[in-house]
Parts: sequence; structure tokens; C-alpha cells
Amino acid sequence: MIVVSAPARADFLNTHQDYKGLPVVPAALNIRLRVRGRVSGGDLIRVRSLNLLREGEPYEDEFRLGEISYEERGWFGNYIRAVVNVLRKYGYEGKMKGVELEIDSEIPMGAGLGSSGALEVAVTKFFGTAFNLGLNVRKVAELSYIAEREELGIPCGRLDQYGSAFGGIIKLETRPPFRVERLRKEDFVFVVVNSGIKHSTAEIHPKRQREIDEGLRQLLEQKLPPRLRDLIRPRHFEVKWEEIREEDLLPYIPSIDDVPAKRILFTIRMQRSTELALKILRNERVSRKEVMRSTGFTEEYLDRKLSLGREDLALLGIVMDYQHTLLRDLYEVSLPEIEKIRDAMLDAGAYGAKISGAGMGGAVIAITDNEERGKEILRAGIDAGGVEGWVSRIGEGVRVENA
Repeated sequence: MIVVSAPARADFLNTHQDYKGLPVVPAALNIRLRVRGRVSGGDLIRVRSLNLLREGEPYEDEFRLGEISYEERGWFGNYIRAVVNVLRKYGYEGKMKGVELEIDSEIPMGAGLGSSGALEVAVTKFFGTAFNLGLNVRKVAELSYIAEREELGIPCGRLDQYGSAFGGIIKLETRPPFRVERLRKEDFVFVVVNSGIKHSTAEIHPKRQREIDEGLRQLLEQKLPPRLRDLIRPRHFEVKWEEIREEDLLPYIPSIDDVPAKRILFTIRMQRSTELALKILRNERVSRKEVMRSTGFTEEYLDRKLSLGREDLALLGIVMDYQHTLLRDLYEVSLPEIEKIRDAMLDAGAYGAKISGAGMGGAVIAITDNEERGKEILRAGIDAGGVEGWVSRIGEGVRVENA
């Protein structure tokens, strides 16, 4: 029996940026999905989901290694089929045999915590372990991403799969060669509250991508300075976002439609605030004025955060709060229920709080300095409408628990 587990991930910083080629900062949580299984021989793959069994839903799937097709959209077995199909296409077919798998997950689906990514990562790691495929952690992450993006056609970035595979807190460069920087600052706690409102990445991402592309088209119709024109491209993933200064763009923003303008400003401001947060996570010196200038928050607001105790978490929390306002006001992916939960968590003493994941439901993540305060923040979030929640230290990446 082989047991593999992979963690949920908090969409910590630079949400909605990975599909634009911008760096993202996921954080692994101590909320895990487990795949238990054994090699059965032959070519038949059998899978059972204990979560679906408990919910009274169809919970079994089976298919053959050489005859992989996909069922209706949303079927849990498609994720396993996609992983196996990718392994076949990348030259591992002759090394694999039939298996029997059982999936049991603590990660709620549709909550913005990367449940599908954790499943793909755990299943890829299982096959790599069971058949000695020699897959390192980067290969596990990349093959898992390919399974969701290319096989299933879900418009995701690499955030979920890399965050779950590597664990800890990482900065992931989402343009080739997809560099990973491990950020060693882990001396704080995440509080996660699930709103119970399920979202769909496949519904949210394509719409926002079309809106940005429309804004880029309208910008390129204007008489832009040569340097600025050189940075802008017709498609969101081709733009050199990191090199665009908002002050250079502002004269042209009023000439494009309001919604695309919001999406473009969101992208630039989100990236700039993430650069600031990365300094804090690397324990670099950041001044109060720099934080206020980058976020627009007042000195009074900053003092209120600092009164919670730790300066580094206060500054990081302010960036989280700012990024949530961008998600709410410029990307428009929050809901009144989310705002109520978040406000309660902040009132209970969280240093900062924001949506995790695509939005329009899902979870709110907050940071604090210890588990006891985390429990108070969690209780406040549940009382404000959350259906479940966790207080979590930073989690490990995918691992074999028993082989």
C-alpha cells in the first residue's frame, strides 16, 4: 500500500496573475488530500472517492491505460484520467500497470484552496512512486499542470500545482523556465474560513481574460509613446506587465471602456504591491512611508495594524488588505457574504485578510502570529457566516507517507 498526500494552498499574493505570466506567491497549508493505493497489475485503473461516498454521490471510476477518454465536465475521475494520459504522452506508458486508488481529502472543493491541483499532484506522485518513474518535485508539478490545463482545458495557471508540490511559501515565476524561490519566512499562522459558496475557475478566468484583452486592443488603437507600445501586446499573457509604470499609462486609461480599464489597473497595482510584500517575506527593510505610498492606506490605519504586535506582519497584512480591495473593486470577484466574513476576521485581530482563489465565493485567508489568536479569528469568521475553517501553520509539499 502506498499513501501519498498533497496540501491545499492559500492563494497568498498576486491572485489572478499567473495566467498573465506574472509571479505568484502560494502558501501550502496543513490541510491535505491523501491518495492510498496499490498496484493491481493488468491495465485497469480503479478509483474511489471517499468524500463523494460520504456525500451519497457517485464515487467510483474505472478506465484502462490504453483507452482513456473523458466523462462529462465536473466528473472527479477526469482529473485522474488526465494525469495518466499525460504520463502516457510523456513516455511513461510502458512502465505503468493497473492500480486501485482511494482518495480522501480534507480540502473542500470550489473553495479557492486548490483542491484539484492537490489531487493531480498527489496522483502524479503516486504513479511516480509506484512505478519508479524518477519524477522530481518540479516534474510532478509541471505534469500535474499540463493535466489540468492542456488535457482538461481548464484555464488555470501553475499556481495550484506548484504550490501543492513544493509546499512552504514560494515565489513562482510563471514564464519559462518557471523558477521557484523558497521564501523562508514561516513564523506566522494562516486562518482559513470557507464561505461555503462554491466558485468555478473555468467560469471566472476566461471572462476576465477577455476583458483585459479588449482593454489592450483599445490601448493599442491610441497614439502611444514607442516605449509603452513596445510593452503592450494584444493578449494578456504577452504583455510585459512588470515594466509598465502606472503613471505612463494613466493618460490613456480614460479613453478605454471602464471595465477593461479596471482590469488593467488591477494587474499593474497587484504586481507592484506583491513586489513590496516579497521584500517583507525576505526580511528586507520596508519603511512605513513606502507601504502607505504603495497601498494608499493612511498612517492611522498603519498604526492600528502595528498595535496588534508585530511590525512585519502588520506591513504584510496591509498589503493583503490592499490586494483584497483590488480584487473587490477593480476585478469585482467578491460578494457581500465574503465581505462580512472578512470584516469579522479583521475585527477579531487578523493582521490582514483577503480572498483566496478566483473569487465569487470560496475562502477568506487571514494571517496572525499564534494559534490562540487564530482560533479567535476563526470563530469570528464562522459566526459571520463561514461554514468551516482551519488554523494552519505553513504546510509541507507533496510527500509519500507510506510505501
